[in-house]
Amino acid sequence: MKSPLKFRYAFRLASMKSGLFWRTFFLLGALTTTSMTAWVGMISVVQHEPQVQQISAQVISVVTITHAALTHSAPELRRELLFDLVSNEGIRVFPLEEDDKVEPPPNNALMPDIQKLVKAKLGADTRFSAKVNGVSGFWVSFKIDDDQYWLMLERERIRGLTGIQWLGWASVVSVVSLLGAAFISSLINLPLRRLTKATRAFAQGKRPDPLPESGPAEIMEANRSFNQMVDQLQQVESDRAVILAGISHDLRTPLARMQLEVEMANLSNEAREGIQSDIGQMDAIIGQFLDYAKPTEASSFTDVDISELLTDSAHEAERIPDVRVTCDIADGAHVMGNATDLKRVINNLVENARRYGRTPGSELTEIDIQCAVKGAGASRRVTITVQDHGCGVPDDQIEQLLKPFTRLDAACGQANGAGLGLAIVDRVLLRHGAELDVSNREGGGLRIQIAMKAV
Repeated sequence: MKSPLKFRYAFRLASMKSGLFWRTFFLLGALTTTSMTAWVGMISVVQHEPQVQQISAQVISVVTITHAALTHSAPELRRELLFDLVSNEGIRVFPLEEDDKVEPPPNNALMPDIQKLVKAKLGADTRFSAKVNGVSGFWVSFKIDDDQYWLMLERERIRGLTGIQWLGWASVVSVVSLLGAAFISSLINLPLRRLTKATRAFAQGKRPDPLPESGPAEIMEANRSFNQMVDQLQQVESDRAVILAGISHDLRTPLARMQLEVEMANLSNEAREGIQSDIGQMDAIIGQFLDYAKPTEASSFTDVDISELLTDSAHEAERIPDVRVTCDIADGAHVMGNATDLKRVINNLVENARRYGRTPGSELTEIDIQCAVKGAGASRRVTITVQDHGCGVPDDQIEQLLKPFTRLDAACGQANGAGLGLAIVDRVLLRHGAELDVSNREGGGLRIQIAMKAV
């Protein structure tokens, strides 16, 4: 199966940035959750013994005082005493009957130790229950002489934090911790977001604002290095343009003299045409060098009617005798860019197809030029496709096409030029923030697709 190789020029550090934020957030959240879980476990272990002692002492004290009060009070005052215990202390005393419906005591980590301590003080026959005859509470049995009684305490008096309360506090702590983790992650990623924005702008041919050289030593050094890199690359770019412009001037002057001398020399037509062809090729190669080195400034971008530009390029290509152009160009396609550079891109693609995409078994080069607008709103994209019907390129060599000074097997076409045609396309589109997709066309030939943001 043929799998097209896509060359993505939109910088992808933004997605990396988001991934780093969430990675930091989840790591901090996991650390906080683990710490809180360990803290809760530690508190439970540390509080276990004191809580058992406290509840046991409270139960023993209440039962002992109630027993003493009932034992030493006058019989005629016991009813009033029981009423006071119920109304003021929430303590109820009931006779223990054999047919009482008794449910086992609460099943928690504290209850076995509480039972052990209480029985050691009140007697081994002391009984415990969570509900007697359908009434919920903390029930403890005791004796007065030979009679047995139930003493019921309200659960709230002997109950610590419940599971729901622990969960509530843990939820509050978790929310606060996660908010703190998000804030810390934002602070950590702020320098990276700035660096990502500046790097993306620089990759699109813009000159980013200098990054602040402040903060932690590592961030300060990274920002300073980036600022120096931008300055140095801008200087190199400027120096290269000046040098190549000088080379162009110095080379084209003797080429013009050679052209004049050839015209005036007593040469045969065949020799004259050969020399003139060589001079023309040299001049074209110099032009390619200049086109490749020429910077594309984002400040020069304007609203470009790409539909009109493609139509003009197609009409120019149709005037070439051995080229046949088929067009399917949507009206009203507009992009932001440099019209001259975009025109150079289309011309280079057409020229590349003319040279290397001749239809097998024919003297013609068939070129298809298509343009469509897809999507809506901010996601609208202009898609430009230029394809030929030639021999195509082996899939494993497609990536080499965009490298400077690279020319593959020229068996299907001519071999003139410096191998910079598609490299110039690559460079210009990179500065325009466009996406380039190079693949083989179904049925033979090379297919080049450009995707740009529509305006």
